[in-house]
Amino acid sequence: MDSLSGRIEVVAGCMFSGKSEELIRRLKRAQIARQKVIALKSSLDDRYGLETITSHSGIRLESAVVASPSDVLRIVEEKQVEVVGIDEVQFFDPGIVEVAEYLAGQGVRVILAGLDQDFRGEPFGPMPELLALAEEVTKLTAVCMVCGRPATRTQRIVNGRPARYDDPVVMVGAAESYEARCREHHVVPGRPERVLEKERLI
Repeated sequence: MDSLSGRIEVVAGCMFSGKSEELIRRLKRAQIARQKVIALKSSLDDRYGLETITSHSGIRLESAVVASPSDVLRIVEEKQVEVVGIDEVQFFDPGIVEVAEYLAGQGVRVILAGLDQDFRGEPFGPMPELLALAEEVTKLTAVCMVCGRPATRTQRIVNGRPARYDDPVVMVGAAESYEARCREHHVVPGRPERVLEKERLI
């Protein structure tokens, strides 16, 4: 492996913003360049079948399923790949940061796709640290289902109503459970009030 080629790329955004599609696009381009590529996905994501990364628009790429950062490290080293793509990286524990850093240091191009915010609108899992350490960050937007403006947040819907703040953070689902929303139309009942007073900010 060429130690100079290692890097971390993060593709972030809300649901329905095209993160998986962009991940697949980058991996397919690496395959065209005859690089040794592997696609991985979290074992928590079983929405479209276990052994494929699938975008909401139906684009697919064969993948292996991993349950932990140590699984990622083991598979990448066993296969001796040059490029690894990991989908739904927000589901991994903080150890994925160290694994990504190690692999990049060994010359592997590490491409990570995931939600930067959970349904509450708060930073999701290891994403903040990955975003800070990446050589390249791409933040995608979707379309707000209420007003049509650019959406950066994920609205969880339970029985036709916005999920409450104290609901579990992880709940795998697609269009039946989630919508893309802009800041104005993102609603989280029960969220603690954050009062930002201008006088304190100056």
